[in-house]
Amino acid sequence: MTRPIRAFLILCAALAIVATAAYAAPPTVVLKFVETTDIHGSLFPWNFITDNVVDGSLAQLSSYLVAERADPNQSVVLLDNGDILQGQPVVYYYNFEKTDVPHVVSQVMNYLGYDAGTLGNHDIEAGHPVYDRLAKELAFPWLAANAVKPDGTPYFQPYTVLDRGGVKIAIIGMITPWIPNWLPQQFWTGMKFEDMVVSAGKWIKVVQEKEHPDLVVGLFHSGVDFTYGGQNADTPNNENAAELVATRVAGFDLVFTGHDHAATNKVVKDPTGKTVAIVGAQNAARNVAVATVTLTRNATGSWDKTIKTEQKALAGITTDIKFSMKFAPQFREVRTWVSRPIGKMAGKISTRDSMFGDSAFVDLIHNVQLSLAGKAEYGLNRAEISFAAPLSADAAIPSSPDGILYVRDMFNLYQYENFLYTMTMTGQQVKDFLEYSYMGWLDTMKSDTDHLIAFKKDASGALVLDEKTKLAIQITRYYNYDSAAGIVYTVDVTKPAGSRIVIASVADGTPFDLSKTYSVAINSYRAQGGGGHLVTGAKMNDAEVKAMKFVTSSTIKDLRYYIMKWIEVQTGTLDPKPNGNWKIVPEGWAAKAKILDMPLLYSK
Repeated sequence: MTRPIRAFLILCAALAIVATAAYAAPPTVVLKFVETTDIHGSLFPWNFITDNVVDGSLAQLSSYLVAERADPNQSVVLLDNGDILQGQPVVYYYNFEKTDVPHVVSQVMNYLGYDAGTLGNHDIEAGHPVYDRLAKELAFPWLAANAVKPDGTPYFQPYTVLDRGGVKIAIIGMITPWIPNWLPQQFWTGMKFEDMVVSAGKWIKVVQEKEHPDLVVGLFHSGVDFTYGGQNADTPNNENAAELVATRVAGFDLVFTGHDHAATNKVVKDPTGKTVAIVGAQNAARNVAVATVTLTRNATGSWDKTIKTEQKALAGITTDIKFSMKFAPQFREVRTWVSRPIGKMAGKISTRDSMFGDSAFVDLIHNVQLSLAGKAEYGLNRAEISFAAPLSADAAIPSSPDGILYVRDMFNLYQYENFLYTMTMTGQQVKDFLEYSYMGWLDTMKSDTDHLIAFKKDASGALVLDEKTKLAIQITRYYNYDSAAGIVYTVDVTKPAGSRIVIASVADGTPFDLSKTYSVAINSYRAQGGGGHLVTGAKMNDAEVKAMKFVTSSTIKDLRYYIMKWIEVQTGTLDPKPNGNWKIVPEGWAAKAKILDMPLLYSK
């Protein structure tokens, strides 16, 4: 070998050594994970429903990210934990109205530079055409390891791997498996939902054996309270299993939560005794969950890790002007759409009244449902009875002082994208359905000084208060407070739960027959078994309910769309009043208890 060639090879070897050193991971790497979750359409600092500014949005997150990404001492990893496709009218508009352009959600999230996301149950609720399209538009992987095809292979990508500063990060995404209890099968055809603990155990082995990650992150659209809804740690397909995964499946370093709209921040131990940090943000872009992970090389060449978690409020952060300018056309278009007048109403109606008895707000929904049922153009059979609940805890319409009803008001009147079904139920099942509803809704009163609402109580009998709002917590969420129209009945709160309902007649005065089969108007969430009213309450077979054996007809669009169309064809000014077909007795006790309980539910 000649001297020049030998010198050249030595030089190449030296350069290779230098290059290797240059690209080797530094002794310390700081990763800042930022998680959004349950955004529910809060893309802009504007509430399209109330037509007002709000202090919390992805436009403010954009400003926060610009500042964080400018710090040369850290690397930002941006994650989303699902439920972004339902809530504000801006996402509804791009879900169902303007479908010939890229979805505004994919436009915004790609602009913000998300690294990974997980689907939520309300993303599935948007339907296959929406979430299948969005999965293709997003510039990052949309994860759900436990949403699998009939052959067991994942419907969505199960995990993704990132490399930041020489640190290999594996992110496993999962969705709450409770979806079949809420949504009709047409929303999730081609998939089933595995138990999160089981799925996590399977996928973490794949990740460890195939990817050899330095850091394993769980991105779970699921909360930490595994006792919610009467479940327990061993309930199959537990709705809120994020902490169960962290404590029962070894290998996770950090778990992000969602779904429960709670600001979670805690530390647990996995089966090997290793510490696992759990953190989650609240909903509607009020804040983000932040986990700062510092990794330092030790003498063995592996990483020592410290994890600090917190919530960062987006309120008060100035909107990113570049973000606002880029998406100004979309903002203006949606605001114009929601500002279209569709009718007029005399006075205002509120869901607050719905908590304490028959109300104009819920009865408007009942009356629309019974009116729509039987109309061939909507694909519905006739219905004699309607079930409905207030879907917002504190909503009022119209939003305008002059009584004009706008498209935006429909999102206060009906919050979710439920379909309207008709189904068959016996009179006994109707009664049992109502007994179940009022059991979770109303307490048993022994005197006129007792509470009417069924509040949570501690072992001493004292009311359990929400830590943040200091308001009393109800045993059952308001969206499960179903009442009925089409029948005349009373609810006797002096009687024990399960024996309170007396049905006097059908609305037309004919006798109500427990053995007769009736046609009932009901939303898709309830008809599929959501809330337990049909299975636990009416004692209908769970498998038959989920298979929609008793459903006789269905709309092809969501109920909000048909309510809007119904209002548009009404002549004159709407003047909703309570139907007066049901009441709580003793009436005097109920009226007195309403005065006692109202300030426990609402701060002003």
